Amino acid sequence: MVKEKLDLKGLSEQDLRAKISEEELRLKKVTFSHAITPIENPMSIRSLRRQIAQLKTELRKRELGF
Repeated sequence: MVKEKLDLKGLSEQDLRAKISEEELRLKKVTFSHAITPIENPMSIRSLRRQIAQLKTELRKRELGF
């Protein structure tokens, strides 16, 4: 399985914040649906968490000025 690289450099801080909240909402929905009935690919939960972490890392990097 090939992981797709997120293009975070082209996004503004507002876009990053919006994408973070959108992905966190999506993660909540997926974990809730997984608790009720097992989803087909539970590894998607891990990849969502990692995407959120990448977004937050990029946002923090910009706040610190790196």
